[in-house]
Amino acid sequence: MGDELTRMRERLATQVIAANHIGSDLVADALWTVPRHLFLPDLPPEVAYRDDAIVTKRDADGLAISSSSQPGIMAIMLDQLDLAPGHRVLEIGAGTGYNAALMRHIVGPSGRVVSVDIDSDLADMARSHLAGAGYPDVTVVCADGAEGCAAHAPYDRLIATVGVSDLAPAWLAQVTPEARIVVPLDVGGTQLSVAFGRSEGHWASRSLAPCGFIRMRGTLAGPEHTVVIQPGLVLRVPARRDLQPATLAAALAGPASEHPTGVRTGPAQVFFGLSLWLTIHEPRLCLLYEEGPDGLPHAPPQPVSRAAPRLGQAPLIGPDSWATIGILGADGIALLTTAWPAAEWGQGMARPTPSFMLTAAGFGPRAAELAADLAAHVQAWHQAGQPDTDGLHVDAYPKADAPAGAPAPQAPAGSSADRMVADRPRTRFVVYRARPESAP
Repeated sequence: MGDELTRMRERLATQVIAANHIGSDLVADALWTVPRHLFLPDLPPEVAYRDDAIVTKRDADGLAISSSSQPGIMAIMLDQLDLAPGHRVLEIGAGTGYNAALMRHIVGPSGRVVSVDIDSDLADMARSHLAGAGYPDVTVVCADGAEGCAAHAPYDRLIATVGVSDLAPAWLAQVTPEARIVVPLDVGGTQLSVAFGRSEGHWASRSLAPCGFIRMRGTLAGPEHTVVIQPGLVLRVPARRDLQPATLAAALAGPASEHPTGVRTGPAQVFFGLSLWLTIHEPRLCLLYEEGPDGLPHAPPQPVSRAAPRLGQAPLIGPDSWATIGILGADGIALLTTAWPAAEWGQGMARPTPSFMLTAAGFGPRAAELAADLAAHVQAWHQAGQPDTDGLHVDAYPKADAPAGAPAPQAPAGSSADRMVADRPRTRFVVYRARPESAP
């Protein structure tokens, strides 16, 4: 069994390194070496060695509140973090302990890894997993991650493995002047893994990548609002709104007003390109998703309940889940669907091709108007070249460092109209896309 476990681990590492163009030999070696199955002991090893995120804890509503992140995005973020032997690292969100083990493998015995989790059971579990895997010197602390861990500061690197919408002052105070901070930043409904470094009085992105993480809890919990419309059917909006689940469920169960967009694209472009466009241009952005009875990647393939049958043609669909984006009005909703025949999703299979035609489907009293609005956004995004994260920048301005009454910073001169200012309690974020320099 030992040889088979090694083969599974090496197969996953090879897949992740190649698929995500991991440039760090140190990250690659950690993936090759650290046994993920020891951090998911209740699952069959063949499940642990898939490139899947695995939910490990849910709340009373069935919403995921902790997981073992997808190894692919873990590798991307560790590559962004630019770890080296001897570094002192603070991790926000311990999870199963696997990510902390990868970092401990990289920083070596001369470095230090401190991991903070808000739940005592998760902290205990991570601590136990780390000891069993041969990393007992990783420090796991049960605390609100917003406070960091001053007892072991300063840190050369800081990474959050939960979605955040702000930068905690404690984090900035506990890192060195040359520190790199990597966080899954929610910029208004879309998450980006942003690697920040200091730059002339603020923090500027050094690299970024699309991602999707469970949101942070505690005092740094963001403004995102999640509503369970029906069991398994979940709506997420960037900021709290007065939502009536029964009204939304009734609207989704009714007839749709469909508005073809004439735009062909793929799942990644929808969720990491179009969603970013809507984040910048449309305050009514929403995400709707549904999970099957288990909701875990290892569940037996079976179609979900399809509470809204037309959304069986969602842009992102798998054996036991689907997801789509759209805009939420005061008395209705418009969502993106595709032109796939309904028979295809009933087979419990992923989409066989990477592209499809998008249609905006409106539900509720103003269905046609909402669908037309959503279709117009899709067409504008397409006419702009279906931009994604290429050329995108994020600057962070801690409010504690700004003079009282200072105006919100703007994107640098020469940037395009694709910009937004996200004003958070502790930080102002400026998200913008710089214009390519003209050829000589």
